[in-house]
Amino acid sequence: MIDTGGGNTMNPGEVADSTVNSSPYCYKKLSSHNIREFIDSVDAFLFDCDGVIWKGEKLIDGIPETLDMLRSMGKKLVFVTNNLRKSRKQFVKKFQALGIHVSEGEIFSSSFAAAMYLKVHNFPTDKKVYVIGEEGILEELALAGFTGIGGPEDGKKTPELKSGSFFEHDKSVGAVIVGIDQYINYYKLQYGTLCVRENPGCLFIATNRDAVGHFTDLQEWPGAGCMVAAMCGSTQKEPIVVGKPSTFMMDFLLEKFNISTSRMCMVGDRLDTDILFGQNSGCQTLLVLSGVTNMPTLLDPANNIKPDYYTEKVSDILNMLERSIL
Repeated sequence: MIDTGGGNTMNPGEVADSTVNSSPYCYKKLSSHNIREFIDSVDAFLFDCDGVIWKGEKLIDGIPETLDMLRSMGKKLVFVTNNLRKSRKQFVKKFQALGIHVSEGEIFSSSFAAAMYLKVHNFPTDKKVYVIGEEGILEELALAGFTGIGGPEDGKKTPELKSGSFFEHDKSVGAVIVGIDQYINYYKLQYGTLCVRENPGCLFIATNRDAVGHFTDLQEWPGAGCMVAAMCGSTQKEPIVVGKPSTFMMDFLLEKFNISTSRMCMVGDRLDTDILFGQNSGCQTLLVLSGVTNMPTLLDPANNIKPDYYTEKVSDILNMLERSIL
């Protein structure tokens, strides 16, 4: 046992640290010694996807077997992702292509959250939504009964930057939604900026502000935060953020599953979105090191976001449970 001061002790492999206000805080390395206690304390697992379930189009080892095992134990599984490139229906197809069965009702994406934000706040159906993003947002808007414009189609357009030219935009746009957009260009930024600055009451909504994302298995790529930052710069306004770490999606999770947040565990690879979302919502948290966050970042004294547990990858849960039985 390791003495951390003040009579507190901890097992080898556990890490002692402090929060920003210097109050004691310990987070544990998940192991065969504490796995049973951990599993018994959780009724619902909330999984991030990129860097946790897959990287790009490549499944991370051991995922199907681990998810099947958790389901067999009666655990609820939910997939809470800031990736908005796909709709929930498209995510189901991706899971199935990777050999994992999930239902649409188990997926909560930031594109879905953006559409639900408009729904909850009674956004007028005669108003349009301009999208700086991809097909996932447009599909979720349509399913919610809203008219989305822009998206990938505007990625092919260029503005005229010459004397006497005037950029027209739709005055009926009542919201601009910004997320990850591989087709982002100057035309879209001008269109979104004009809507936010000139259309009375136009909402500026960000799906998330992730700096980077694992959109392929070998590299990180610029995330939605880059696109959102560009709009913040041109509009001089801050957006309404609906994805993690905002707790907006948690209201839908609580309504659907009727499980106390203290019996939920958020499993993710990012401290500033996944783990912070879990903490903001009152969930337990498990950081996996298979994605964005590595051990030096977790141990960095400047890091003030501490998970309850950490491990290398999700399949460690299965391996540790099997070892704990032996």
